[in-house]
Amino acid sequence: MEASVKVKRGFAAMDSQTRREIARKGGQSVPPEKRVFARDRSLATAAGQKGGRSVDPANRSFSQDRELASDAGRKGGRKRAGSHH
Repeated sequence: MEASVKVKRGFAAMDSQTRREIARKGGQSVPPEKRVFARDRSLATAAGQKGGRSVDPANRSFSQDRELASDAGRKGGRKRAGSHH
């Protein structure tokens, strides 16, 4: 039986610099004034809540595991504090 060899295609085949450049262009494709969530925080909040309600309560890992949620919040806080936006 022959072992299958995985061939990288698309983004996986690109070097990290090329992937970064493409991702950056995607972020710039919409001007800031048209980024709805950036202009209307309450709309972003409502969308997040709606997404959260679509998950069965038994499968909501953060609501089931407070320590996991706390760790994620700390990780996000450290990441945000280190960003220069």
